[in-house]
Amino acid sequence: MKSRQPCLYMMVAILLFLGLNPVNFVAAADTLGEEIMVLQREWAKVNYKVPEDQQEAAFKQLTKQAEALVKRYPGRAEPLIWQAIITSSDAGATGGLSVLSKVKTARKLLKAAEKIDPDALEGSIYTSLGSLYYQVPGWPLSFGDDEQAERYLMKALSVNPNGIDPNYFYGDYLRNQGRYDEALEYLNRALNAPDRANRPIADEGRRAEIRKILEEIKANR
Repeated sequence: MKSRQPCLYMMVAILLFLGLNPVNFVAAADTLGEEIMVLQREWAKVNYKVPEDQQEAAFKQLTKQAEALVKRYPGRAEPLIWQAIITSSDAGATGGLSVLSKVKTARKLLKAAEKIDPDALEGSIYTSLGSLYYQVPGWPLSFGDDEQAERYLMKALSVNPNGIDPNYFYGDYLRNQGRYDEALEYLNRALNAPDRANRPIADEGRRAEIRKILEEIKANR
């Protein structure tokens, strides 16, 4: 096996040539990961633990944090993805006339992230786009499109086939299409997906949603 040290030395030399401190470059990457983790944790708390009548205010505050993170890390896909997720969650919690503008904003953010790094955060761009396309109204009210939704959700599964979210959203999409046997397969995959590091609240909340849908399918068949 060839040594990777020459590649490391070359990267350090490039950073120095560009006037960048290699130590600061690594630290910035680590800081971004930590800040994304904070957003993930706070989103899970608001989405699954905060009472519904308090979610609107909580999501608005979290949206401001995500916007600030996007400004601090221009050219990175991860903050854009989480701003989109929080914006779409805010739309669901708020309701009313602002919903359509918020979901359009979320789609715009995800498309911008896709141009930077389409596979960022284990295919979360495709999972989020797919969920938007099957949950929002179609033309002329909005951009909802079941066929496009399925294409995005299948892309998400190709990137992260064992993940809880891509399997959950595809299973829910199939349930909405009346394809119950297929839905059960993917929902059970989601239910049995591996736990995600540092995301216990999100996993617990998602599994509760999955169990509820499974019960509904069984009751209606």
